[in-house]
Amino acid sequence: MSRTRIKTYDRIIQESLTLFNEQGERSITTNHIAAHLGISPGNLYYHFRNKEEIVYQIFLQYRDFINSRLAAPNNRAMTVDDLVNYLDTAFQAMWQFRFMFYDLPGLLARNPQLQSEYHQFVNTDLQNLLGRHFEEFIRLGLLKMEKEDIGPIGTNIWLVVKFWFAFEQTSRPKAPITELSGYRGVRQVLALLKPYVQPEFSAAYKMLADRYPC
Repeated sequence: MSRTRIKTYDRIIQESLTLFNEQGERSITTNHIAAHLGISPGNLYYHFRNKEEIVYQIFLQYRDFINSRLAAPNNRAMTVDDLVNYLDTAFQAMWQFRFMFYDLPGLLARNPQLQSEYHQFVNTDLQNLLGRHFEEFIRLGLLKMEKEDIGPIGTNIWLVVKFWFAFEQTSRPKAPITELSGYRGVRQVLALLKPYVQPEFSAAYKMLADRYPC
């Protein structure tokens, strides 16, 4: 594969992500993407057969971002700061790939390959990752909860993260969605965890929560 092909391939993915985020995936066609890049539709189709293939590659970037940034440290024990860093990462990913969550059911229905791998990622990979993190935070004494509560609490957190920007759109219809919207989402997730924070970590928890606006 030539350097030119790699460059064009990556540009198509990156600029498609920008267009999808700004204008919505449904309103953007491959012709729009080609015109935005200043290339012919034929050049675009040389790299991707259709728009769904581009969306799928963007999802793979999202999945890799989450997996790498949420990975547990391998050279030290987890700390209370890791909890908030993981939440920051989740909302950063939501902001960077936000078009995926404006109409997720429709996006998945139009893209069978994406649907299969998205469900595998969320229902298996992500659930397992969150479960291991919760178990470690419990072991460290930061959180206290029953093991059977880990799954439902992890699901509640994922629901807040996944639908937060949609909630912001409906609750603040005249305000643009920004990264600040994500910070409010972090605080909301921290509120879900507050009943499980152990007393010796209460001060540290409050300092972390106060970093995020209401």
